[in-house]
Amino acid sequence: MDRRTYLKSAVGATAGAGLAGCLGGGGDGNGSGGNESGGDTTESSGETATEGGEETTESGGETTEDGETTESGGETTETAAGNESMDETGTEGAESTAGNESGNASAGDMELPETVTIGSDIPYRPFEFRTTEDDELTGFDVDIAAAVFEEQLGIGYEFTDTSFDTIIPSLNNGNFRVIMSAMTINDERDEQVDFSDPYFTAYQTIIVLEGSDISAKSDLQGQAVGVQKGTTGANAAEGLKEEFGGDLEIKRYDQIPAAFDALRNNQVVAVVNDNTVNAEFANQEGSGARFLEGEGAAANASSNATGGASPPPYLTLTVEEYGIAFREDDDALLQRVNEALAAIREDGTYDEIYSEYFSG
Repeated sequence: MDRRTYLKSAVGATAGAGLAGCLGGGGDGNGSGGNESGGDTTESSGETATEGGEETTESGGETTEDGETTESGGETTETAAGNESMDETGTEGAESTAGNESGNASAGDMELPETVTIGSDIPYRPFEFRTTEDDELTGFDVDIAAAVFEEQLGIGYEFTDTSFDTIIPSLNNGNFRVIMSAMTINDERDEQVDFSDPYFTAYQTIIVLEGSDISAKSDLQGQAVGVQKGTTGANAAEGLKEEFGGDLEIKRYDQIPAAFDALRNNQVVAVVNDNTVNAEFANQEGSGARFLEGEGAAANASSNATGGASPPPYLTLTVEEYGIAFREDDDALLQRVNEALAAIREDGTYDEIYSEYFSG
């Protein structure tokens, strides 16, 4: 294929050390797409977050756990997808034509579909986002999809924009064939889907405003932090809350640009999210954001967990790996995709794509 050329993202610090030879956060984020943000769900100190439930469908609204709108501009509605818990398999519902293909056939014998549909939470810069010039979908995940499906497997691909907190039930309901959305491989998700071999390593990190007096993780106690719903960044914030004996307020947003907007507007003192996505925002001119420094999970991890790279110069809460998610009966396609991932590493395509979006 005639590969597009992109400007290299200035992520500042080590972005992806792992399997790329070059960092895994579960997750999710964008800098410039802030005007596409949804509402945020607040969770008061010591309370337990509600899964699924209400979803704010218009920008600017902040909802409490019971769904009550607490700021103007946010309308709370019930959504079928939102009521599905992430720990449900969601196998009921219409199966797509592609999804009806059995995974029991050998990978070499399987008949590939003409097009693979890909569920993804958009925008999440630099992994999947639309350009401001011509509204073209681009990003690291998008280019990896092109290399795997189009170049290696000879089939087309289409991205379907899907809310991240309901993306696994949507996959299992047959709304698309696979998930490529900077998704961290973890045990909870692995009970609901099958993952490809890892294709990216990332860290959960914390960003604050430049003028903030937050200088250490302990300074967050008693404060409010922003996260995106359904992500490992939200899980990492829950870990902080437990560490602080419940003395942390977590505000959950439908999309990561809304969390960044909340940081700018002093509605939260920090955002917990993937390092590369936080860096994309922090490195934007005028963002006024910086990483919270300190040692953490990466410094304590084995060299195998970080791909042999030195830990980044900022606080890391977790070390994670991203994978492409499949329904549990789609073994043959999963195997073909793993073979394609291995091939693009071997021929240098992966490194070429990586260098377009990340430094290091």
